[in-house]
Order: sequence, then structure tokens, then C-alpha cells
Amino acid sequence: MLRLSDFEKAKCLMNCEVARLLEHKSEQYKQMSNDSNNHTSQVFEKSLQYVKRFRRFSNQDAVKQLALLGNLCPETLDEAISVIPTLKTKGRLTMDSIEKLVNDLSMIKKFE
Repeated sequence: MLRLSDFEKAKCLMNCEVARLLEHKSEQYKQMSNDSNNHTSQVFEKSLQYVKRFRRFSNQDAVKQLALLGNLCPETLDEAISVIPTLKTKGRLTMDSIEKLVNDLSMIKKFE
């Protein structure tokens, strides 16, 4: 029987990251298989369906930026933009919303 403690050292991923990994694996299965009716396990297919349904982000650039923000934890707006220049992409986020993200991350870090 599985217990939550079995996963204490596991790395957490967002659903959008899992979807990307499973989609990549699915493509690999299709390329490796000579059978056009590629058969993956039912668990694999259900897992892929689940993460696709419940992922909040599908834009790969946004996912990468979120991961970078979470990993680097910049302390200021200027630092965030200097280490992740793509944050300035027009039409994505305003400077105010980026600053709010940075501040929210700082608050989370303080309570850790």
C-alpha cells in the first residue's frame, strides 16, 4: 500500500509540465512503433488525459517563465527581468503583475 511518506523526496511538477513530458513520451512511442495503432497503457492514456484537462498553462514559454521564477526566486522586478528577459514580452504580463508575482514569491519564501 502506498503512503504519502513514500513521496517525501519526490520532486513536484505542475500539471502542464507533466502534460508536456507525457506528450513527448507519447510521440516517442509513436515513432518507435511500427504499428500505426500505437498501444500505450490505459494508465498512461488516462494520466495524459487528466493532466491535459487540469493544466492551467499550455503556452510553453509561460511554463518556462513560471519554472524560472520559482527556481531563481528573484527579489525585485529589475532582478526578475534581468535574469528572465522574456518576461518583457508585450501582451503577456504587465510590469505590475510581474512585480506582484515577485512579491508573492518573496512572501512564500519568508514563511518557508
